[in-house]
Amino acid sequence: MAHVVGVTIYYSWSHKLCLPYTRGMPATDRHRVLTPLPGEGELGLVDALAQLSFAVQGTLGRIAAAHDLSIVQARLLGIVRDRTPTIKELASFLQLDKSSVTGLVDRAQDRGLVRRSASTLDRRSVRVTITAAGKELFDHAHAAFEAEVEVLVAALNPTERTRFSAIASRIAVADARRRGIDIPSCAGRSGLDQRQRHEHCSPDCC
Repeated sequence: MAHVVGVTIYYSWSHKLCLPYTRGMPATDRHRVLTPLPGEGELGLVDALAQLSFAVQGTLGRIAAAHDLSIVQARLLGIVRDRTPTIKELASFLQLDKSSVTGLVDRAQDRGLVRRSASTLDRRSVRVTITAAGKELFDHAHAAFEAEVEVLVAALNPTERTRFSAIASRIAVADARRRGIDIPSCAGRSGLDQRQRHEHCSPDCC
């Protein structure tokens, strides 16, 4: 079913991209400008990124569901696995409003996956910490996702994988910065202990 949905989205996306180039052309010639299927040639930047996004999100959705999680719940656990962000920081990282994040944390807390604690820097602020059960669940899901990603990039040789990782990282960091999240903001703070690093650093840093 997921494959059928993915193919449907693919053709829908490609059709929209090709419309400006096919108007006015004889019907018999229009098939020549269709974006090639995956593996048959260069898709172009926009279509390639769209297809890669569909593949990654589809994989993440399947794995999250298999662990009784939604994608956003899996992302929440991924953020708090090694840091203790505030609700406001979580809202910024997840691009959700604070009330939605509060509900998200409530449901995760009810399942024993996270807990709230008062900030040591500002008692009015609440920080979210992963529990042992939450970390165990996330680790299982992460291992499954990692295995699926290995399949996804199997066609890349070691040099291509390194280059792709570097390019993807640049895109992710640039996007985070545009949203006001400074990923490398923990650099140079090695003198802080683990709790202080969590208190001072942005929710998606080291």
